[in-house]
Amino acid sequence: MKSPIKSPTLSDLKAFMAVAQQRSFRRAADLSGVTRSTLSHAIRGLEARLGVRLLHRTTRSVALTEAGEELLRRISPHLSGLEQALEEVADTQGQLLGTLRINGGEEAIHQLLHTIVPGYMARYPGVALDLVVDGKLVDIVAEGFDAGIRLAEDVPADMVAVRFGEDVRFLTVAAPSYLARHPAPNVPDDLAQHQCIRQRLPSGKRYRWEFSRHGQSITLDVPGTLTLNSSPLMVDAAIKGLGIAYIPAVHARAALNDGRLVTVLEPWCPPIPGLCLWFPANRHMPASLRALIDMIREKS
Repeated sequence: MKSPIKSPTLSDLKAFMAVAQQRSFRRAADLSGVTRSTLSHAIRGLEARLGVRLLHRTTRSVALTEAGEELLRRISPHLSGLEQALEEVADTQGQLLGTLRINGGEEAIHQLLHTIVPGYMARYPGVALDLVVDGKLVDIVAEGFDAGIRLAEDVPADMVAVRFGEDVRFLTVAAPSYLARHPAPNVPDDLAQHQCIRQRLPSGKRYRWEFSRHGQSITLDVPGTLTLNSSPLMVDAAIKGLGIAYIPAVHARAALNDGRLVTVLEPWCPPIPGLCLWFPANRHMPASLRALIDMIREKS
């Protein structure tokens, strides 16, 4: 007679689900807050109890076996439901627990940190905030985040967006010393005759400058022999007279105020919708995220 299978622990099942969803021990360990060796030990124990191999492991990747795929399919709704039930019970007692993971660009996370985080941490001390700065726009669901913060124009169309902060404005700026050697552009197409300080995006692509006036929109891949991937460095380069830069107004404000920089093409640089907190519409919203959204709306 076949001996009964020893029931796995909840932590073993959660370890398996984390690795299976991320297809990576490293990413799963980062998300779970444990070491890779702890996850590996838990999964080896789970495989021993079940008598089947759940994962194919190589030095570079993790893949699910057929049995692993089936186990993930069966336990995912139950573990997700258990976490939701625990959150709801804690919520009824007037407390929030767990970890809230948010991904965003550096400026977005900086703004969240200075405007919302202090009050949130004081009000909900049981929530661990995990704020991750990432230059690239990531799939927040696949990467295990609860929400992201980006400019409104970057939010995927199938996501729910909550406005966070004011409109933003990108400005075209140059040093007086540069404009003394080169006539200021009157329309965006004039930039073809100028030395522009170009920007490299985290994806590796160069940023195309965007202008709009009277309903007319223009996007340009401007010329230039200097490319940088940092707005503050672009400000420094423009101050030194190395060319025209296109940067968020917040970075240029000090240099504009003291005359080290001046704006050009200003009528072509209107404000655009600012930052949004965004999250998927088709999955359970953690109570900790709902509380963050409520606090953002309080500040609006």
